[in-house]
Amino acid sequence: MDLANTLEIDGQWAISLLIALLIALGFVNSRTNSIMVGIMNRWARWLCVSGSLAFLVYKMEWADRPFWSLAIIFFLFWLLIETFYTWLAISAMSLGSLNLFPQFRSNSTGEEWPAQKTLIDLRAWLKKNHFKKRQALLADIGDGVDIRSSIYQDDTGSIRAQILFIPQATGLVSHCLSFTSETKAGERLITDNMNTPYGGFYPENWSVIRKPWSRSAEKLLKVHRNRIQDLDLDLYEIDPLDDINQQQGVLERINIQAGFLFPPHLHEEMGRITWEGRYRVWKEVWLLNYFGVTGSS
Repeated sequence: MDLANTLEIDGQWAISLLIALLIALGFVNSRTNSIMVGIMNRWARWLCVSGSLAFLVYKMEWADRPFWSLAIIFFLFWLLIETFYTWLAISAMSLGSLNLFPQFRSNSTGEEWPAQKTLIDLRAWLKKNHFKKRQALLADIGDGVDIRSSIYQDDTGSIRAQILFIPQATGLVSHCLSFTSETKAGERLITDNMNTPYGGFYPENWSVIRKPWSRSAEKLLKVHRNRIQDLDLDLYEIDPLDDINQQQGVLERINIQAGFLFPPHLHEEMGRITWEGRYRVWKEVWLLNYFGVTGSS
């Protein structure tokens, strides 16, 4: 068997294995909320599409180029296609009814914690670490879709934990956790594992660390406590609902001033997110989808 035939057979095996891996990862990804599986699935899809198309063109001799050159071309072509799709999705969000900074209200429905093992374990961990429930909240993000949230506070009164429950297209519910403290000098420190794109700006007195890969509440709390251990902290006395809605209003105002959002009177004509803002969201979508990291805000 000559080298050309050997390379052709090896290429067929490689493409077949990549397709099988893509199918397996897609199946697992539809049944879990794992960031790692999601990222692996996207990379496998990208490599599978570019490799398969390159192999097809090379095999059919539709182009007088080596396989590696065709693979790079289709790799960049997929990048262009997904960039275009992501940009359209962001533009649709800007023009749609999705509430970017929704106002919360008290949750009196009785539905709060989804019956998923990871969330049941998280609730037990909060109790074990002396976090007491303060409020259950709801926010309408548009089109009749509500997101749920629970607010807890530690026994010192200096750390608040917010759990945000985010419905997924697969029917599962993912969650994000954030720990917040405030100093007597007015600085707000936030440590979270949000894995959804933000792209906007924060107030100058906010210090935000986002760790999407950190799904351990224990490790995330340790990071937060290390950040606040030498600070003169203020104790939380404000009602959680009032505090969150005030901060949502501050974020919206800051992002209008910083040029991330258009003022309300321009929404009908221009949408809500400026072109610079759309670029920032697009960049953060890519960083989260393929590397699990966030952009600098």
